[in-house]
Amino acid sequence: MSSSTTPSTAPAVSRPLTPGRSDVVIVGAGIIGLAHAFEALADGLSVTVVERDRQPVGASVRNFGHCCISAQEGELLALAQRSRGGWLRAAEAAGLWAREAGTLVVARSATEAAVLEELRAERGGDAVELRTAAQMATALGRADGDDRDLVGGAFLPADLRVNPREAAPALARWVAEQSNGRILWGTAVTGIEPGTVHTTRGPVHGERILVCVGHDVDYLFPDIAEDHEIQRCRLTMARAAAPAAFHTDSAVLTATSMLRYDAFTARPSAARLREEVIGHSPELLEIGANVMFTRLPDGTVLVGDSHHYDATTPPFIDERTFELLTAAVADVLGVRQLQVLERWQGVYASSSRGPLLVRDLAPGVRAISVTSGIGMTLSFGLAAATFDGTLAATG
Repeated sequence: MSSSTTPSTAPAVSRPLTPGRSDVVIVGAGIIGLAHAFEALADGLSVTVVERDRQPVGASVRNFGHCCISAQEGELLALAQRSRGGWLRAAEAAGLWAREAGTLVVARSATEAAVLEELRAERGGDAVELRTAAQMATALGRADGDDRDLVGGAFLPADLRVNPREAAPALARWVAEQSNGRILWGTAVTGIEPGTVHTTRGPVHGERILVCVGHDVDYLFPDIAEDHEIQRCRLTMARAAAPAAFHTDSAVLTATSMLRYDAFTARPSAARLREEVIGHSPELLEIGANVMFTRLPDGTVLVGDSHHYDATTPPFIDERTFELLTAAVADVLGVRQLQVLERWQGVYASSSRGPLLVRDLAPGVRAISVTSGIGMTLSFGLAAATFDGTLAATG
């Protein structure tokens, strides 16, 4: 983070909170809701955030902490690029750990390398920096000369890293510390109408209401959720001790990642890559794997993940899924196995209708959910577009 690239977020003029009323009421203290709170406060608006839990515990803390900007395409790429600036401003204001660490994409076959070369041809060498097998082996902390199963790779410098365990909680603290901001923790919403959010602690009034509750939009507006075909995507993830020589803060993606992100799937060699992965790792595709990992500031590594879709998330995790993912990550790192410290089930909203739900529910009431696994990536871009009026409703 550099103060020369992250201007102050302090509003020039702030409207003080009054009892029971604010300019903006935000339902949900996940990263989407908190990013909107941050941008509203920076614009000098008063904000009340209503959250049923007593701290962020959902998708915003169960992810890789990867702001995956370069892997987006089209309009989502523009939103992600805008979000990058918001993350850096929020990091400076709230004291978040954030690194302009980029992403490493490992290529272990000529086809994987071809996808990366095609992306470089499309985006340019500044956005996609190709790496040799030896350079990738060094970045992965492998033993000297251990690049026999590597072909090369790429470095995507625009991507950011944050600590998912701390980012949303720190941002929530910053919001609550502002004279024109507050968070009502442990407060469930019982109904919403223009100008008023009805809660278990009484009504909260606001000129503008934003509902940012992710997949839980079906609890408040089931018809809207059904119309957008929202499901819950369950992830299998873990935190492991990092191999001693692995020190990079960059996120690390693999071939299965290239099959899931639009920037890669839009390239000519993507179809051939899918057939190749089906041939050598069909079990990874069966669990919807995105084999990737990110290093936390404490030196541990977040690894994962699988994808299972359903309207309601089953609580049970197949041990075979966990074993496949951790073995795949260990193989990329060039170690025999990982020392797993924690494991958990992540969950986020997903929809075959598209990656965003932006729905105007009533005058002054809008629901905003990211219905794909890129909520951290898009959060601040969506918030900025909300308040400058450029975020269009999707239905």
